Amino acid sequence: MEFDLREYFRAAFEDKLLVRMPDREDDFLTPATRLLEKRREMIEVEQALNTQKEEFQMKTESLQQRRAELEHKEEKLKDSLFKFDKFLKENDSKRKRALRKATEEQQLAAQKEREAIRLQVKNKQLQVCKERLLRRQEKTSIYQNYLQRVLERTEEFQEVQEMIDRFNTLMATQDKLLKRELENQENTEKEKARLLHYQEEARSQILELNNQLADLQEELERARAIELEWESRWAQIQNTAAENTLRLGRIRMATLNLFQIITKQMHMKSDASIEDTEMQLEKIKICFVDLDAIHKDLKKAEINPQTPAMSSAN
Repeated sequence: MEFDLREYFRAAFEDKLLVRMPDREDDFLTPATRLLEKRREMIEVEQALNTQKEEFQMKTESLQQRRAELEHKEEKLKDSLFKFDKFLKENDSKRKRALRKATEEQQLAAQKEREAIRLQVKNKQLQVCKERLLRRQEKTSIYQNYLQRVLERTEEFQEVQEMIDRFNTLMATQDKLLKRELENQENTEKEKARLLHYQEEARSQILELNNQLADLQEELERARAIELEWESRWAQIQNTAAENTLRLGRIRMATLNLFQIITKQMHMKSDASIEDTEMQLEKIKICFVDLDAIHKDLKKAEINPQTPAMSSAN
């Protein structure tokens, strides 16, 4: 919208806002007259611009009002569509629930029918099992009679089931003892194998440690030889350092003596410290440079003795 407004004003007032070159007749106008003319033109342009702004503002308000009405209608239409969609969804949900309920009832009826058939089959199987157990009971009744006779002869147990439980307990205890004995045998074999393995590892470690000890003894001998060599080198280095220290002391003393002689001869101010050998050498170097320059000047004077006289005459 801002871009359209700018284009609109530019097209409406392009001719009025253009700066034209003054005609030949305007050459005789005073600056004040020209300024008043320009102000009048600016006022006219501003009035026209305000008028156009008001018209554009009215059009904008009208468009905004129409847009608000359209948005209100659109909201009503959306509300109607939402209610209609909700109504359709509710009907579809009811229809799906009814179909699901009918399907569930059919599945439940089929499941009950299958359950009834399964129970009938299971009943037949139980009848067959019952007959088989009755026949087995008839066959095992002799053991029951035998246990009853044993119970009558012993006073330790009061019922047959107590004898059976005691027998089962003894058998379970025997199984546990057998399993424990087997486990102990297996553990013993494992411990024997582990002991042999540890003995072999210990022998191997002893041999390896003996080899390492021999290697370390050789390294120790080599290290001692190297130590003796470095000790001799260190003694040599200390002797060399002592000699260098003595030589450095002599050089510093000679430098200090030379510096003191130069300062006395040249009447220079001795501002260098006694320990500052570098500063003393720098001062000595400067002095020698000056002396060399003076010596060169003297040689030039000896070669050209007329040069000072001519320069003084000039």
